[in-house]
Amino acid sequence: MAHIDPPQSLSRRRLLAAGAATLPAIALGSPRPAFAATVQTSGVLPAALARYDTVLKTYITDRKISCAQLAITKNGKLVLARGYRYSDDPSVPTVSPTSLFRIASLSKHITAMAIMRLAQDGKLSLGTSVATLLGLSTTADPRLKNVTVWRLLQHTGGWDRDLSGDQLYKDHDIAKSLGVTLPITRDHIVQYASGRPLDFAPGSRFAYSNYGYLLLGLIVEKASGMSYESYVKQRILAPVGITRLRLGRTLKAQAAPGEVVYESAKTSKTVTDASGAIVPSPYGGFSMENRGPGGGWLASAVDLVRLARVLDAPGTVLNSTSIGRMVAKPEIGVSPNGSWYGAGLYVRQVTGHLNTWHSGGLPGTYTYTARLQNGFTYAALFNRTEETGTPDFDVLSSLINDTTGKITSWPTTDLFPRYF
Repeated sequence: MAHIDPPQSLSRRRLLAAGAATLPAIALGSPRPAFAATVQTSGVLPAALARYDTVLKTYITDRKISCAQLAITKNGKLVLARGYRYSDDPSVPTVSPTSLFRIASLSKHITAMAIMRLAQDGKLSLGTSVATLLGLSTTADPRLKNVTVWRLLQHTGGWDRDLSGDQLYKDHDIAKSLGVTLPITRDHIVQYASGRPLDFAPGSRFAYSNYGYLLLGLIVEKASGMSYESYVKQRILAPVGITRLRLGRTLKAQAAPGEVVYESAKTSKTVTDASGAIVPSPYGGFSMENRGPGGGWLASAVDLVRLARVLDAPGTVLNSTSIGRMVAKPEIGVSPNGSWYGAGLYVRQVTGHLNTWHSGGLPGTYTYTARLQNGFTYAALFNRTEETGTPDFDVLSSLINDTTGKITSWPTTDLFPRYF
């Protein structure tokens, strides 16, 4: 049976706590979506894999999730691709296997691949100081010069959101501190963060940092001479036939064609302007534009499992050295449970294989992907995340793993040609 540990540092409870300053309590009287008696499905479900469908249907009905996707590959072939819709609200669109979802922190391994490709092409050294690369002032903390690209990738750069807050959720504080008007930009975030001391010595310990990946996106632009999104599309996605991925936008009116809606019981003060308006948290409670490299991509589950094949063997995107770097152990070693954070992915050694996984969450978004032994990879995407009073969302990986151990035969038909 596939084995995977839930990534505790990315639990929904900790994620929501990190953004608590900008995520107010549940609004009284918030309208709740209407839910259908049955789950509507799309895509292909081989009879041998029906157990997965049962798991997903139960998971989303228990949590009142209206839009979801699941895609599974076995030995590089797409064997299951499903969309799920659980709502009677006509504004909730039909979900197909290629509908687009915000993937939150699953964006990080995409950025890591871009960094590895730049290093592979000789345009970047992973040991270079980030302050040198981006021209950051080290006056506020001379230790900033010791933050390298490697340390950003592995979350050992020196920023701890549990101590100083998550810079990607501090729009109002940053605007006030810098004397600028909302919305703030990535440059404003960097100016604010660079003007404050680090929380710990770079390279001394792990602390998950969305800000570190914002810096990595700027490094991609600096080293490539292209926009971050253009570089990823041309050098990482196009070579493997992925064309749907794009960076998401903050407002509902800016949604991409085929993008689902996002639902949350939470409201927030908007970060899109200085009006102080209270808005649904998924649409204005945070900036999708600023999250880009660390949490801003839109994708479908079938896109993500196709991208995962880049790590299976050297190819047109990454060579063997770059793949090895994606899963390399950090200088701080492994965690007490034997796992570690590589480059945009959690990693664990099992017999004959390195398992990789990651979760992601935003108000209105929960995502999970894992690449496990026995040639099994999956991605699951949802338009709601764990909030006060909801069942635990992080049990998903255990449910999928338990189901995988009960599958006795696997389909041999490859569904990839249907979607690419």
